[in-house]
Amino acid sequence: MDITRFAAEQAISTMWNRYADPLSLDEIADSAILSKFYFSRVFRSLTGTSPGRFLSAIRLFRAKNLLLETEMSVTEVAYAVGYNSLGTFTSRFTRSVGASPGRYRTMSLAGTHSVLDMVPVPGPGPHGEVSGALSFPESEDLLRVYVGLFPSPVVEGIPVACEVLQAPGPFVLRDVPTGTWYLRAAAVELRQAESLPWQRRPALLGEHGHHQVDAHVNVPVGEMTLRPSGFLDPPILRALPELDNWELTELHRVA
Repeated sequence: MDITRFAAEQAISTMWNRYADPLSLDEIADSAILSKFYFSRVFRSLTGTSPGRFLSAIRLFRAKNLLLETEMSVTEVAYAVGYNSLGTFTSRFTRSVGASPGRYRTMSLAGTHSVLDMVPVPGPGPHGEVSGALSFPESEDLLRVYVGLFPSPVVEGIPVACEVLQAPGPFVLRDVPTGTWYLRAAAVELRQAESLPWQRRPALLGEHGHHQVDAHVNVPVGEMTLRPSGFLDPPILRALPELDNWELTELHRVA
């Protein structure tokens, strides 16, 4: 057994079970039976992010569920997922998900969200492109794949560029502002057992490091291979894929 992986999984289990508590790094490291300094290095190497960011992702992911599956007020949701300040919760939710808690709830239930519609309109100034190809295992299930560029390794906030694919193959992300961006992808099965879009979890994930984009330049990144999502992957906060609501009206009719 890989002891470091086991330790990270123990810590993540603690986060999922106690996300409403004011967990400290010491407490999370203790659950993994490691010193907090060694634990932090091990955790980041296995998950791609810090324990604090992972815990925050779990809290906001649960908040998304509570907003759509209960009639709790935004304030009640904030306290239920471990926040002591409504303002802090609202600002972090808005930054990570791409919409305020109230707007997220309203637009999701109405089925009016679209990932591509929420990508910002290119501003003035020079832009570049990022191109590559997606590959993933054959599946009998119809997949929708979201490819985007983000300012951090965690899939949160508004992607600076995004494309949606239905099959393996090439992609081009256009009108990319100059800067360094992280390339990420997520694939969902369009007919999962869970009927509602926000209950879906990505079937496949992909990451391809970070890339410097310069003006009027196409950055070829080669092939990005998607893999099955796992316990060590932080929850996706950005509405990518939950809010690109597939046949939401029909789903509500049968729910």
